[in-house]
Amino acid sequence: VLELGRGISSVLQSGHKADFDNKPDSLFFSDGQRRIDFVLVYEDESKKMTHKRSDHKKQKRKRQVYESNLINNGLQLEATRSVLDEKLIFVKVHAPWEVLCTYAEVMHIKLPLQPNDLKTRDSAFNWFSRLLRVDENIIKPEQEFFTAPFEKEHLSNFYIQDKDTFFNPATRSRIVHFILSRVEYATKNNVKKFGINKLLDAGIYKAAFPLHDSSFRHPSTDPDCPSERYLLYKEWAHPKNIFKLQPLDFIRRYYGEKIGIYFAWLGFYTNMLTVAAVVGVGCFLYGCLAKDNCTWSQEVCDPNIGGNIIMCPQCDKACTYWNLTITCESSKKLCIFDSFGTLVFAVFMGIWVTLFLEFWKRRQAELEYEWDTVEYLEQEEQIRPEYEAQCTHVIMNEITQQKEHVPYTACGKCMRMTFCTSAVLFWILLIIASVVGVIVYRLSVFLVFSALLSQHITETQAIHKYLTPQTATSVTASVISFIVIMILNIIYEKLPRTQTDYENSLTTKMFLFQFVNYYSSCFYIAFFKGKFVGYPGNPVYWLGKYRNEECDPGGCLLELTTQLAIIVGGKAIWNNIQEVLLPWVKNLIGRYCAAARSEKIVPRWEHDYHLQPIGKLGLFYEYLEMVIQFGFVTLFVASFPLAPLLAIINNMLEIRLDAWKMTTQFRRIVPQKAQDIGAWQPIMQGIAILAVVTNAMIIAFTSDMIPRLVYYWSFSVPPYGNHSTYTMKGYINNTLSVFNISDFKNESKPSAPQVGNQTTCRYRDFRYPPGHQHQYEHNIYYWHVIAAKLAFIIVMEHVIYFVKFIISYAIPDVSQKTKSKVKREKYLTQKLLHENDLKVVTKSMGKIAGKIFRVDSPFRPKAE
Repeated sequence: VLELGRGISSVLQSGHKADFDNKPDSLFFSDGQRRIDFVLVYEDESKKMTHKRSDHKKQKRKRQVYESNLINNGLQLEATRSVLDEKLIFVKVHAPWEVLCTYAEVMHIKLPLQPNDLKTRDSAFNWFSRLLRVDENIIKPEQEFFTAPFEKEHLSNFYIQDKDTFFNPATRSRIVHFILSRVEYATKNNVKKFGINKLLDAGIYKAAFPLHDSSFRHPSTDPDCPSERYLLYKEWAHPKNIFKLQPLDFIRRYYGEKIGIYFAWLGFYTNMLTVAAVVGVGCFLYGCLAKDNCTWSQEVCDPNIGGNIIMCPQCDKACTYWNLTITCESSKKLCIFDSFGTLVFAVFMGIWVTLFLEFWKRRQAELEYEWDTVEYLEQEEQIRPEYEAQCTHVIMNEITQQKEHVPYTACGKCMRMTFCTSAVLFWILLIIASVVGVIVYRLSVFLVFSALLSQHITETQAIHKYLTPQTATSVTASVISFIVIMILNIIYEKLPRTQTDYENSLTTKMFLFQFVNYYSSCFYIAFFKGKFVGYPGNPVYWLGKYRNEECDPGGCLLELTTQLAIIVGGKAIWNNIQEVLLPWVKNLIGRYCAAARSEKIVPRWEHDYHLQPIGKLGLFYEYLEMVIQFGFVTLFVASFPLAPLLAIINNMLEIRLDAWKMTTQFRRIVPQKAQDIGAWQPIMQGIAILAVVTNAMIIAFTSDMIPRLVYYWSFSVPPYGNHSTYTMKGYINNTLSVFNISDFKNESKPSAPQVGNQTTCRYRDFRYPPGHQHQYEHNIYYWHVIAAKLAFIIVMEHVIYFVKFIISYAIPDVSQKTKSKVKREKYLTQKLLHENDLKVVTKSMGKIAGKIFRVDSPFRPKAE
């Protein structure tokens, strides 16, 4: 190994080291001919001021062996010392034509055969989309080709006009990264160690990345360079393009299919949100207009109705009796969200989410064809090098009857699954514990706010109209809940076979954690708060100590809306700070320090080195952020119809911020193939199914819509009511039960004295009054309401699920147009490849037959 190390060192010294040629935009070796496909960066051990020489020798030996093996695999290397920091060495990697061809065949990369001759019909809306598209004179549309997996023996069949451009820079970088990830650097205990990722983790290399092709501020000085990064920034990432369509084909060409499919999905999701936002704003405006005709809110605010209703204390000892008119302002706000428009919007969103998912499948199928990923999973996806490194156990494959290496035995797999499941359960239990902590905070602090914000019925200060103990508790608890969510999220962020399997497995585990983390507080408010409180004479205690929370007389819907607004808004602000501001500040500090050290001309590879690395999980957190938002938009939209509007505003900014971040703040990402959005698709389908249930239950159990409808149709007229026609008058008085003050238990009796000769107080429930033979038991109204709620949930769910089924059946996942294109491409590909093979065989056989028949033989055919 030492001899090998000396050998490679001498090779580098003799002809593969080069000084910087003062061409800052150059993307080539010093000879100006060989393109730089990848850059490796390490620190020169001889320049380090440290005492750990033995460790440095080991690192140097591993690096030299690794680079020697890279050369043995056909790659060409050139080392250049840093202009700004003499300790840094940049190793530029070039893949020659033969290497590219060999590995393109190994990786089953699909490459052009001939130009696409299929005619495409312009859409009826093509004139409109043309106004929003990027100018085709600036970013020219790519020529479409029929493609096939590359084979060296069929080289002449492929559309090769120029060997230097046949493999575009993204494909070249992908091939080189494939080699870098699989080349060995050491062997220990008969186990081979390989891959650039492990060398980066060990600190042997400081960075490994493909180059951006230019600065984002100005085009390259090289006239042959297309300056794609500059064009992407100017026509895509710049804020002025916020209303323009994205140049998806150009994004895919520069960053690869994986980045392209993310931005395609995000753009499609944002466009579909436009319809939901319009309907949501319409329902919100309907609520605003109908607010003035909200009879039950008028009764709450009426001094002759709500002013004469004294409510029972909502906690033990410290709380006092209070006047219903205190909740006047919150009841007016509640009328906006708890209206008939909410029901319409909830049904609409149940159908919208199905349309979104079905149309996205069709769009995804189009992209699969256009971007040559139709058969990607079966042909191109390679085993992860990290997985290969762990394959030390041998098993017999039942299908092929051949020996295969696997990373662990059946027992080991069982232990790993047990450990992973335990870890996920631990974090979920930790989240549940945090939710319990927030609930305890709610129960405890309500006593404090009740004492500080006195609710005595004689007080009329303006502050009590807006800041009630319930409101103060709700807002502060929502803020604390948001902070806890973000903290747990940061903590949690700190081996399947293929890369797709790896990401899908991680996606499922992480989303399970995030689902509980983000949505648990909303589920508590929507479905548990105020549901199990008993009544004043016999309240229900939580943990045997804390009296359960009660909702306002109008229900908990307004509190759920507040919770959603704080979490969704706070999350958007936090994510933008974390994703954009921090990388910008880090790069700003780095540029300032570099500028302070030198005013020299800096090469492209050194500029890129000082940018931020993208991170191992790449787009994972971008997808996670958007899918969590998708959950908020769909799961709880019945309580907040403006959620789609906020989401579309956030997403329009998100697209440009993500684009700005990738083009200006991060090193160029290694291009990767992707057929679809992975495990996020079934996760969104699961959310869509759950959203129907949650919205039906929010309308049934969280809002007061069902009790109001039951009162209007059954209890406002005889035999239960006194009105001659259907009306909402008397609703408040009818739905607040009566409690005799003398029936308070000593431990819950309020310390404040009762007002005047008041002998009773009211509370939110449907129970018989004192003196009735079934006093304080649920009355007939309660059972009517329960039956109506259950009936409503069943009917709404079945209607929406039936419509979803019809839509899913009626809209095929792949359009007929795309199917025809795929079949046409397969036919022409087979025809082109096999006909050429047949011509070669026929030509060869003809020559052989001719030679045979020219020989005088008894088998020669007789002349006529």
